[in-house]
Amino acid sequence: MFPGKWYDEVKVGDKFGTSLTVTEAHLITAAGMFGDFNPLHVDEEFARRSIFGGRILHGPFTSALISAAVGMYFSGTAIAYLEHACRFKKAVKPGDTLTTEWTVTEKLDKPKHKGGICILRGSAKNQKDEIVVEADGTILVSARRS
Repeated sequence: MFPGKWYDEVKVGDKFGTSLTVTEAHLITAAGMFGDFNPLHVDEEFARRSIFGGRILHGPFTSALISAAVGMYFSGTAIAYLEHACRFKKAVKPGDTLTTEWTVTEKLDKPKHKGGICILRGSAKNQKDEIVVEADGTILVSARRS
């Protein structure tokens, strides 16, 4: 694991992201973790007859997967992830590979907190280069310790 970026290291326009292939384990873990056993997530026969043509990943888990890149980019330097909002564009299925990209769109100095707020815009695409989710995030990050 690499050390996270400090607030004073980050510049508007910086980009970061991750890539991950969604597996059967993600679907099962999400169902158990959230207690959401909607047949669109857990019943292949039911889901196959739906508009999705098969089981799909839970929206909150897709949201967590895209936000993981933020947590890793600011690993050890984040004070608090303040806000996270997603817009789901396409269903995510087991076997899809999600490539996430975040961009720092704004920085707000917060001397009282010895750092500042980074405002972020992100998206994730599947292996077909289709956007499956768009997101906005706001994170309070420490400045480098002197």
